[in-house]
Amino acid sequence: MRQGARRLSNLRSTMSVSSASLTGLNHHIQSMRDVGALFFNRGWSVGTSSNYSVVVQQDPLQLLITASGKDKGHLATDDFVRVDGAGRPVDPEGPQSSAETMLHVVLARNTHAGSVLHTHSVWGTLLSDLYHADGGFHIEGYEMLKGLSGITTHQVNQWVEIFDNSQDIPALAEQVGRRLTDDVRPVRHGFLIRKHGLYTWGKDLDEARRHVEIFEFLFEVVARRLALTGAIPAGALDYS
Repeated sequence: MRQGARRLSNLRSTMSVSSASLTGLNHHIQSMRDVGALFFNRGWSVGTSSNYSVVVQQDPLQLLITASGKDKGHLATDDFVRVDGAGRPVDPEGPQSSAETMLHVVLARNTHAGSVLHTHSVWGTLLSDLYHADGGFHIEGYEMLKGLSGITTHQVNQWVEIFDNSQDIPALAEQVGRRLTDDVRPVRHGFLIRKHGLYTWGKDLDEARRHVEIFEFLFEVVARRLALTGAIPAGALDYS
């Protein structure tokens, strides 16, 4: 009985500490849970893949990000972590944040985004591998491009950069940071990581979610067009 009471006391203490760091963030938490369910149903965030964040404080920078190893289609209210500008959990006793937290921090800091979303779709993964040797690929002429912030015409050439999946997140975050601030051709709206997935962002969660929808639509269009024109075998892209 005493051991059971002690375990219950420890559980309550952990829950209290965890919830304290998330106080006042109920709206953000529920919004990201909704996004997770949507992306899961669309096949863009299956299993425990993907991670999402919103900026909850600008100065000093703090983000609310999904905890590591969580099913994004069934996120619980405590499956989130508040991290600082160095990617460290504000509550060291709470759950661990995603292994890719520093990518979210770098994107939030360099783009002044209010939200960063990362997905793992079939189409994005295939294209990230197919075009990796070219460093990326162009998407142009499609009306849906106007769904990306700041684009007002379909007559635009959107470059989708592809970074190698080195698994060295600090080094990758530094590389992404340099490309975001490049004077000649900075990365805009989003990028792919080879055999991994999409990173995109927006001024808030709604805009970031829209960018995911636009990119994922365009990735499927590009891949299916390659198959229809014989550029790659049609069977290689038949995942229906």
